[in-house]
Amino acid sequence: MENFDLESHLQGVYSAFPEAKHRPLIGLTANYEGIDATLRERYYKQVVEAGGVPVIVPPVADTAVIINTLQQLDGLILTGGGDHNPLWMGEEPSPRLHNINRERDLAELLLVRLAFNRQIPMLGICRGIQTLAIALGGKVEQDIEQQVKHSQDADRSEPTHSVSLVKDSTLYNIYGSERIMVNSFHHQAVSQPGKRFRVIARSADNIIEAIESSEYKSILGVQWHPEWLEAEGQKIFRWLVERADEFYAAKQFHARNLTLDTHCDTPMFFPQGVRFDHRDSRILVDLHKMTDGRQDATTMVAYLPQPKPGESFSSKVEFDVETPVQYADLIFDKIGDIVAQNSDYLAFARTPAQLYANKQSGRKSIMLGIENGLAIHHDLANVEHFAQRGIVYITLCHNGDNDICDSARGNNTHHGVSDFGEQVIREMNRLGLMVDLSHASEKSFYDALQISSTPIVCSHSSCRALCDVPRNLTDDQLRALAARGGVAQVTLYHGFLRKDGEADILDAIAHLEHAISIVGIDHVGLGTDFDGDGGIRGLADSSELILFTQQLLRRKYSETDIAKIWGGNWLRVMQQVQESVK
Repeated sequence: MENFDLESHLQGVYSAFPEAKHRPLIGLTANYEGIDATLRERYYKQVVEAGGVPVIVPPVADTAVIINTLQQLDGLILTGGGDHNPLWMGEEPSPRLHNINRERDLAELLLVRLAFNRQIPMLGICRGIQTLAIALGGKVEQDIEQQVKHSQDADRSEPTHSVSLVKDSTLYNIYGSERIMVNSFHHQAVSQPGKRFRVIARSADNIIEAIESSEYKSILGVQWHPEWLEAEGQKIFRWLVERADEFYAAKQFHARNLTLDTHCDTPMFFPQGVRFDHRDSRILVDLHKMTDGRQDATTMVAYLPQPKPGESFSSKVEFDVETPVQYADLIFDKIGDIVAQNSDYLAFARTPAQLYANKQSGRKSIMLGIENGLAIHHDLANVEHFAQRGIVYITLCHNGDNDICDSARGNNTHHGVSDFGEQVIREMNRLGLMVDLSHASEKSFYDALQISSTPIVCSHSSCRALCDVPRNLTDDQLRALAARGGVAQVTLYHGFLRKDGEADILDAIAHLEHAISIVGIDHVGLGTDFDGDGGIRGLADSSELILFTQQLLRRKYSETDIAKIWGGNWLRVMQQVQESVK
């Protein structure tokens, strides 16, 4: 019998705290029929059963509305419905095209692109898988040629044909089988998934029945309707809710903790007139991408190319300058312009305290560094000059020996650190600057380790045990670095992660975990080398950095340890180096 006593329904809520445990918020796109935005109950009931909180997202093509909606969501389900206008794919309508749903098209395509930028987990169902493909570079067949019946007359809850699943795919992991039975209500299907997806299921007549992200994102599309398949369909909804819960946990981590990338080369693109306040496709780090990936801070370096014998420095750079000092100063001036133009959202930081203060005030931080001590121009006074400009470290060399030390890719000019280099390191110690040995030869590394009175760092270097290149650190180097209190930051340049094939986020994690196995959790971190050839599948730019956090959460790292990796270790060393001058 129905209980119409409202207070009795609230009794359990009011007698405990918190009133309810957190559940991830799942957006469900509404269909549009006539004058109504509608949603079949099967969708939201499956979400509730899977442990999520369903929220209906109406088909509104207002980007401000969409962006504000996405800020609240932990996951997104793109529901079934009418066809897409093929003009969105650059195709003219086929005579066989059925009814399109123009009210949904633009709204949902915008929704997908903006959710994709933000790494929000997504599940596309029937029309939804097609929306994913169209929005992200794929194509949809307007009317499929079929040998299997793809629009069944049977009850919606009855499976009517089989699909074959790719091993080691999301669906295979969900169902533990290479073949499952599904229902089917469509005459359109994905014809080309595009580079961001891989096909993971096909029907007997080779129609694409499911796709998933090829970039380690939590995105899955299925052509059938799992909302009608009871417990079997529930498995897919549970996957989405679990990924959404993980995304929520990662967002909460980033809200509570500082996330710092210790090395990016974005200033290399300044001659192209890039816009840091735009989502600029020419660069991997900008305000949009940092915000999407929930990145708090980056260290922008003035990179100075090393001239070969007989070359002038001015011939190596695109700005009209004569000396390395002038060039570095120009780069720092241009970074200053970016910060000034975006002062509501950006600020410089020189110390850990300033980083935390900027985060508290809602600003992203930019720290400054120099990549290649060539900038000192053989004048010790320039070390203090750049310290006064606010740099936090100098990478002593780059790909070539300079007057400070030999490079990992040099000619062993000094057999390690030069006499002048020793003076530079001691002056950096005096001024509270971190000594960065990424790019240095092994002999330079060990010399600097002995000379420096403070811990040294490697701002962007991976592990030679996993990828045998001179730029990476040996296990002995890692141990020596840690013994003196330093840190090594895994970098995302593919050639330093693996020597064969395409490097991806799992390779970066493998290097991180190898370093941890050698020196422990207190001496590791991340230096992406974005815009300096860094960027791999799954961590392609700043917008994807939250995926790094999710990988660590999946591996059951504690929040304390993830915070150490995300900058805590680096800031400990920075604090020690800066306090040494007091």
